Amino acid sequence: MSRNCGHSLNGNKIKQTTENHLAPLLCDNDDLALSGEVSKQSIDYLSRQITRIERTCHERMKIEDQYRNLLTIPGVGKILALTISLETGSIARFKTVGDYASYCRKVPKKWLSNKKRKGKGNSKNGNKYLSWAFAEAAEYARRYNDQARTIYNRKSSKATASVAYAALAHKLARAAYYIMRDNVEFDGNKLFA
Repeated sequence: MSRNCGHSLNGNKIKQTTENHLAPLLCDNDDLALSGEVSKQSIDYLSRQITRIERTCHERMKIEDQYRNLLTIPGVGKILALTISLETGSIARFKTVGDYASYCRKVPKKWLSNKKRKGKGNSKNGNKYLSWAFAEAAEYARRYNDQARTIYNRKSSKATASVAYAALAHKLARAAYYIMRDNVEFDGNKLFA
């Protein structure tokens, strides 16, 4: 659309709409109109399949308080809460919050002494799915939570955007540890104070 007509449509609007917005804009070119129509049908089909898979996973998952409490973290939805809950397993196996953050790959991997590099950590240690889940949660929290956005903006003003994302993801991983360990809901005043 943007390449051929100079118009753009929001991705969510494309997913939600039932009427064909492409045909009127591409009436001069039948090939592009067909391509747009087929793409929309593919998006609709895949969206239905994703919803079906999510529903099935949610029905088969034995819902625990741990899962319900994880849903209270900003940026964490049903799939991320399931991922965090299932990939973490028993939180009792982590003695400290640092152990859990390390397992989630949310701690720095550089070894420095006197600002000189003395080695590097193993970036493959830990759980890559938890790393992904907390990175996604940090992005959604930054977008939709004012307190998380403030933390992100404060950190990004002093460092790069990737460092700010990593710091926010680290905070969310630490919060998830305490939520699962103590069986409590998220308290933004403790995390973002």
